[in-house]
Amino acid sequence: LWKYLLVVAVLLVGLVYALPNLYPSDPSIQISAVRGAEPVSQAFVESLEKTLVDKGITPKESELDEVKNQVLMRFDNTEVQLEAQDILKESLGRQYLTALNLAPATPGWLRALNAKPMYLGLDLRGGVHFLMEVDMVTAKDNALKRYEDEFRDFLREANVDYLGVSREGDTLITKFKTEEARAEGRKILANQYRTEILLGDKEVATTANLIANISPDNLQAIEKFALKQNITTLRKRVNELGVAEPIIQQQGLNRIVVQLPGVQDTGKAKKLLGATATLEFRLVDDGGNDPQQAAQSGRAPLGTKLYYERNGSPILLQRKIMLTGEYITDARSGFDSQSNRPNVSINLDGKGAARFSKVTGANIQKPMATVFIETQFEEYEVNGEKKYKPVKTEEVINVATIQDQLSRSFQITGLDSPDEARELALLLRAGALAAPVYIVEERTVGPNLGQENIDSGFMSILIGFSLVLIFMLAYYRVFGLVANLALAMNVVIIFAVMSMLQF
Repeated sequence: LWKYLLVVAVLLVGLVYALPNLYPSDPSIQISAVRGAEPVSQAFVESLEKTLVDKGITPKESELDEVKNQVLMRFDNTEVQLEAQDILKESLGRQYLTALNLAPATPGWLRALNAKPMYLGLDLRGGVHFLMEVDMVTAKDNALKRYEDEFRDFLREANVDYLGVSREGDTLITKFKTEEARAEGRKILANQYRTEILLGDKEVATTANLIANISPDNLQAIEKFALKQNITTLRKRVNELGVAEPIIQQQGLNRIVVQLPGVQDTGKAKKLLGATATLEFRLVDDGGNDPQQAAQSGRAPLGTKLYYERNGSPILLQRKIMLTGEYITDARSGFDSQSNRPNVSINLDGKGAARFSKVTGANIQKPMATVFIETQFEEYEVNGEKKYKPVKTEEVINVATIQDQLSRSFQITGLDSPDEARELALLLRAGALAAPVYIVEERTVGPNLGQENIDSGFMSILIGFSLVLIFMLAYYRVFGLVANLALAMNVVIIFAVMSMLQF
């Protein structure tokens, strides 16, 4: 008896988790508030519905998610969905992001059991395909900037008498007063970099110069790292943002293929892939310079850089960076226990912790600024064609006095909302792009083509399955009926298992 009960139980579970595949997805629009916008509410949803109804469009259903601060509106077909998006974009402006989506139409009682339809790939569900190229020139440029800063640090720590480090093209030039100082500097840098840097001498009138170039092997390693790091970053970002079954893989020496099933809005996809957010920590300038005067003239004093706080006030920070986001290993959003304001708890790797500990220990009781750096894609039109350009925003979100020596873990505050804290933590966890990426090829696979593939596949299964059933019944009679039932159960269980794999 228990064997029969087990078969029935397995079949019932299989039926429940296979059922969601019978419900097609609804074309939908997801409206999300961006930083600085009013949170969504029921009144906001009603105003959106009224705006659409006035234009002759009635949403199939509207769902409010106050936790994620977003609204999902379902529509009957893709044509209505696209028309509604144009209306909502014009009505909402830049304060809210409208993204096309496909929302499962699974009934509530099935969703309560966590029963979902199986994930479909790009060929069946539709979506976007990008071929992206990594900017290797910028990757090399970033490496040269890093070496330039490190040269200064190593020579200063060793008390070598040098005049300065400058850059000419792909060459770093370190100037020394004497031949003896140059020889000492060469020895220090050669010990630090060994095969990474090629060193040579250059005589110039009154100074003894040391020239440095990145070695070919090291340059190749830098380019490989930039490509691998960007693939890892894109994969983490897409996974954390919930795109189902993306494909992100290397193509050639400097290109990345990205496929995002279910994403219909290429603009949304570009923003998802290209948006970056990171942090820099800098000391506030203590040289007595006037930030207002620098803001009016548009020129910052030597050794400083002009920034603005979120309230619009100018502030001068030291040009030298104390710490960047590349050393961050983990970031979690939360709330400050004293002020109950949103914050982000940050953990650093060993190298970053040692560097931050050293620099904060040497600057206790001095003000330190947290600079929030964000890059987003801005949409514009050229001859009626939509294009996107990166726009970089840098602002000071927090200025605090260093009370003690900081190390591996600390918190930052000054964020506008819990949503901004969550988004910043997500992007910090995913990491920054090692070098910019540019889209060189873009293809959109429409859901209609995917639906045609699904219909063709379903029809082939139906015809093949029917022919097998007829043959089995005609040839084996009763035993054929039993075999047909087993075959049908097998199909149901396969659908159920494929749907359950996404848990």
